[in-house]
Amino acid sequence: MPQVTAQAWVPVPPETAFAVSQTTGEVRLRWDPFIRSQRLLDAERPGAGVHTYTRARVGPTMVSRYVSYRPPTSVGMTMEEGPWFFASFGGGWRFVPEERDGVAGCRATWKYTWSTKPAWLSPVADRVGSWLLGREIRARIAAWARACEDPVVLAAVDA
Repeated sequence: MPQVTAQAWVPVPPETAFAVSQTTGEVRLRWDPFIRSQRLLDAERPGAGVHTYTRARVGPTMVSRYVSYRPPTSVGMTMEEGPWFFASFGGGWRFVPEERDGVAGCRATWKYTWSTKPAWLSPVADRVGSWLLGREIRARIAAWARACEDPVVLAAVDA
């Protein structure tokens, strides 16, 4: 299965980095360039087993389920319903403490893995998907890194 990965370092502890990544509502829309809308479907807070509805900025929608939720170290999701061209889709975000130049912070690694359908389209679709999802994940993690220094976002996760 193809996969794309992106990493970023932020000068905040993993607890804060994780909390920013799990924001919802207007706070999430403030920083996340991938989504047009997103909401939890069967819970007030994210957690293992909770379903999320996401409409991407470019149009497609997906219902995903948290398969793991381990603050402040990791979160994983899998697609339950989504665009016709995905046979499967999953993602995992990891947060590891890391000091750089004497500054305590966090290194985040985000990874998406998928398979496409129909199978005969995979050789082309996987290359296009790698390019497109690679671009999206890099833009998204960069926006998240900026959000980790945005006073409005940080105030929301400290509340």
